[in-house]
Amino acid sequence: MSDITCILSQIEAGDPLAAEQLLPLVYEELRKLAAAKLAQEAPGQTLDATALVHEAYLRLVGNNAAPSFDHRGHFFAAAAEAMRRILIDQARRKASLKRGGGRCLPLESGLDPAAETRPTDLLALDEALQRFERRDPIKARLVTLRFFGGMTQEQAAESIGVSISTADRYWAYARAWLHAELSRDGGPTVK
Repeated sequence: MSDITCILSQIEAGDPLAAEQLLPLVYEELRKLAAAKLAQEAPGQTLDATALVHEAYLRLVGNNAAPSFDHRGHFFAAAAEAMRRILIDQARRKASLKRGGGRCLPLESGLDPAAETRPTDLLALDEALQRFERRDPIKARLVTLRFFGGMTQEQAAESIGVSISTADRYWAYARAWLHAELSRDGGPTVK
């Protein structure tokens, strides 16, 4: 059992010091993930990688949280979901201040939700992804892990417990479904 998995078990058991031990072990990896998401954000961005990591970490193992993570991959999948929610919340705040549209969401191999994506486009994707999640939760989880979590196809496949070839099929289907859904709504197109 890895150090991270042991500490996650201690956190689940209620050890108040375990959360302090976890952060140094996962911080660099979380920071790289967050930095990749925010690298191409427009100038004047108020959320930086450090803030994104800290906010996600607080949501995962914060004061009143009772997290339950089976293993390291489960923790990072949860971190990806937390970062997704934070980015969506920020996009909603930005979208309420200004409207935009017509941007293209790059659901391809080089995924980065923050890369020149307008808040309204990110919101449209999130709404479509929520509808897709009700229809097909596993495929929606794959999209979340790849697009918002920055995972490779192999990492995402392992996280959801499917083979790489199955993940490839899920990914192709999810991209096609989201493209159709976003096109129907008059939102951004999906590459």
